[in-house]
Amino acid sequence: MSDRLAWSRSTGFLINLAAFILIIAGIRAASDLIVPFLLALFLAVIISPKIDQIARWGMPRWAAVGLVTLIISVILVLGLAYVGVSLNELLWRLPQIQRQLYGLREDVFDKLDSMGLPVPPERSEGAIFDPAYGVRMLGGLLAGMSNLLSNGLLILITVAFILLESGAFPAKLRAIVGTESPAISRTVKILADQRRYMVIKSWISLATGIPVAIGLALMGVDYPVLWGVLAFLLNFIPNIGSLIAAIPPVMLALVQNGFPVAMGVVLLFLAVNFVIGYLVEPPAMGKGLGISTLVVWISLIFWGWVLGPVGMFLSVPLTMALKIVLEGSDETRWLAILLGPPSAAKGEAIEVEGGTLS
Repeated sequence: MSDRLAWSRSTGFLINLAAFILIIAGIRAASDLIVPFLLALFLAVIISPKIDQIARWGMPRWAAVGLVTLIISVILVLGLAYVGVSLNELLWRLPQIQRQLYGLREDVFDKLDSMGLPVPPERSEGAIFDPAYGVRMLGGLLAGMSNLLSNGLLILITVAFILLESGAFPAKLRAIVGTESPAISRTVKILADQRRYMVIKSWISLATGIPVAIGLALMGVDYPVLWGVLAFLLNFIPNIGSLIAAIPPVMLALVQNGFPVAMGVVLLFLAVNFVIGYLVEPPAMGKGLGISTLVVWISLIFWGWVLGPVGMFLSVPLTMALKIVLEGSDETRWLAILLGPPSAAKGEAIEVEGGTLS
């Protein structure tokens, strides 16, 4: 009987694993279609409390949605007009920037050679310190921003329709699963956690992007607003986002203003990220994300592989939602514990033969 039970559990695990792999493969294959709607969903989660607040003042919901959508549209059009022009101009300048970086590299190697220090024998072929890598990365970032802007209208329209329907969603959910169903509380918790994280992270990212833009403008680096927007967006990517955001303006400052200004840009990013990352963000986030640091890093890689750059932006809220879903079933609660921080497992005792393992 025990062998049959063990076989049944193993079979169930394999079936669930196979289903998970098929679902992930399907999401990855349809990522071009899913990503805009996923972004629209998260934006709607952030905006919906404001819609509810305006509706409580007596304005019809459709009018509140139209007013908020109009305000957001005006802000995006005015803000992105400048960013779009800077983006196109910088993409056009990339070959020139690459040639200037090659020239700087050769100057450094010549200086090292004159001092009697070893230099790469095939330095002209870019064996090491190849600026092309940095330029390709910069081009990829700019192309990704351009694609995001091109989908802006679709995302905004989708947000408006989600907000129009969001008022009836709780009643629909209660009609489907029942008023007392645990699915209701899990859904409410997911939405509350997503809203809290995205709102706090948006304000923190704004507090990162504005000082970066002002500092770069004062140092005379081209396109300071563009780099501020990039710092704002990439701050949503945990662990490595701020590092990636610093590379393009440092490269541009190096070829445009020289080494001292480039070092000033590095110090600017270090100072801003130290203040925000260590002094502002931890108290703002309060009790934390509910997931371990290792899981944050793994989720960044996983969701980036599944959904592309947008998956890296949304890796933390997606993993938080997945953890809450896993907590709702006895069969998957152990996975939720693995995703959680070490403190979530304190006090748990595991029964073993001859005693317990704490």
